[in-house]
Amino acid sequence: MDPDRTGRESIPPPIGPRGFFTGVEIRPIVAGVVVDIIATIIFDFLYLLTYLPGEFFEGGGASEEVVEKAVKEMMTSPDGLFSLAIIGAICTALGGYIAARMARGEKIKHGALVGFASLITGLLITAIVGEGNPVPDWYRALIYLLPVPVGALGGFFAEKKW
Repeated sequence: MDPDRTGRESIPPPIGPRGFFTGVEIRPIVAGVVVDIIATIIFDFLYLLTYLPGEFFEGGGASEEVVEKAVKEMMTSPDGLFSLAIIGAICTALGGYIAARMARGEKIKHGALVGFASLITGLLITAIVGEGNPVPDWYRALIYLLPVPVGALGGFFAEKKW
């Protein structure tokens, strides 16, 4: 220890636990969740277009029943559900990356919190709007388990500046 001006050794501050929310900033998390939700809606819509028949593009639009049929087909097909889960994961990683880049520190934590907040937001939206088609358990497990680690991965990429 270095002696201070009086000749006594300076006493270091006591070691205490850091709180979980120490260093967490709200604005980057909100921005990350907004990016995640908007990107997910846009890319899910673009993916839905792959399920719409050719008449949609040739006739200048599709009737409500054609769109409903395409959504039902997408939500019942394992390939469609897996693709939606991948799209959601990529968008959550993007939201985690954005939040981590905006945050001054604790980048991975900010990314993980974006994933958690996106999960909660998605659950609230589903509770309010209602679930149109029942989904298989494997898909439900994916959408509950993926957001936090994928958001943290986005934060990791931001921390490493990839």
